[in-house]
Amino acid sequence: MPLPLPVPIGFELPEGWLPARPEGLDAWEVAFAAVHPQPDAGFAANITVDGGFPKDGVTLAEIADASVEGLREFGESVAVVHRREVGFADAPALGQRLSFSAAADGTRRELVQSQAYLTVVDTEDPRKRAMIRLALTATADQHDRVLEDFQDFVRSVRPDSGAES
Repeated sequence: MPLPLPVPIGFELPEGWLPARPEGLDAWEVAFAAVHPQPDAGFAANITVDGGFPKDGVTLAEIADASVEGLREFGESVAVVHRREVGFADAPALGQRLSFSAAADGTRRELVQSQAYLTVVDTEDPRKRAMIRLALTATADQHDRVLEDFQDFVRSVRPDSGAES
């Protein structure tokens, strides 16, 4: 069972990407996951979505730092390659790229993860702001080839009130 997001969002999956089976999401602890149809050396690039309501005063940079520490629990040589805060005071966002080594299916791989942290207003209570984390994980060799798809995915994310437009 996928984890619920703190606020409903809509998005467009990049062409060719396939939604992961819901029963497989438990292990990833995410609300949504998609995989690239062409694995690189046996590893399928993936996009994941999760989120929550941060505690008052917690910044996106602090949440991103915690994500790096969480990755260190199962990855080795975790490094923040790039980090940039963007957005506006009332809608901050943060992007970061991490490199790390991890075992997947018994094989050690050099991986890259691009993360985007977005602040989304709760459509039911505009005083509440949720954090949505979008992540692309791919082999170091494949990352740059699928990065544009991920960027398109991030640009497509929007609050979803459930009303058809």
